[in-house]
Amino acid sequence: MKLGRVVAGAALLAVVTACGAGTTTEAGGGGGKVGIDHPRADSDFWNSYIKYVPQMAGELKVDLMPATNSQNDVAKLVNNVQALIGQGAKVIVMAPQDTGAIANTLQQLENKKIPVVTVDTRPDKGNVFMVVRADNRAYGTKACEFLGEKLGGKGKVVQLQGALSSINGRDRSEAFLECMKSKFPGITVFSEPTEWEGSKAASMLQTRLEQNPDIKGIYMHAGGVHLAPTLQVLKQKGLLVPPSDPKHVFVISNDGIPQEFESIRKGDIDATVSQPADLYAKYALFYAKAAADGKTFKPGPTDHGSTIIQLPNGLEDQLPAPLVTKENVDDQALWGNQVK
Repeated sequence: MKLGRVVAGAALLAVVTACGAGTTTEAGGGGGKVGIDHPRADSDFWNSYIKYVPQMAGELKVDLMPATNSQNDVAKLVNNVQALIGQGAKVIVMAPQDTGAIANTLQQLENKKIPVVTVDTRPDKGNVFMVVRADNRAYGTKACEFLGEKLGGKGKVVQLQGALSSINGRDRSEAFLECMKSKFPGITVFSEPTEWEGSKAASMLQTRLEQNPDIKGIYMHAGGVHLAPTLQVLKQKGLLVPPSDPKHVFVISNDGIPQEFESIRKGDIDATVSQPADLYAKYALFYAKAAADGKTFKPGPTDHGSTIIQLPNGLEDQLPAPLVTKENVDDQALWGNQVK
């Protein structure tokens, strides 16, 4: 939903425009039920996010409806959204995994004046009230710089991509490749689109290692689905060895789940970028409640260490996502160290 669409009139629009960046102002509205669809239950990252949702709803006093789960299926997401609307949802929180296929549903929601908050993914088209996300291009750049330095600018690496139908998969992949081309032209990159599926990641990685046994680096787009199969393949190949061993393959991931942290401590992988599952849940519900209450936002720095940016189809709150290595893996401020 665009900023102007939630403003009651021209006078209120002027007030909104005068507000400081990242702040809110009342623009009518009166609360209401928040419907939420979870994208999948086959990822450790998303399962952690799902556990945070009711906790954050309680803290923020959000009138949260029972959640649905679209199981990585856009048709189920569409049906779930229709069901939530039928049950009285005034705001919808979703995380569409296929960011190009949700445009028609977003248009229907806009026509019904139902604001939408998306989590982790940014729809290619269709207006949203707020996207709660981290800078996914930064993920790819951080992974490139980490592997490039570890390999001394030479060698071969595998990029286990997510789904390229997702803005996240595209952002991480494109940034990684652009960085490698400009900063480390001596490194050959093999990119494998796994569709966020662990079985595909295992098969593709095994094939690449058979064809190129001298591969020395791996970038996993999603530790929640890629970690276990990657470790299994490396173990089968006799490559799951400490960083001090010349056979060690340097691995960097995205997610920040406890399993990645444990793998870093063991020396099985070397780094990850911590996606803030706790903050995704917190601020998705924060913005959903704000939308229900008729509040609006502007681009600029927030009071929670992030920056709201303007998109062609709405706003995006880019939450911080730190690089985690052996040096800071025990930092208790990281959500992956707070999960019981």
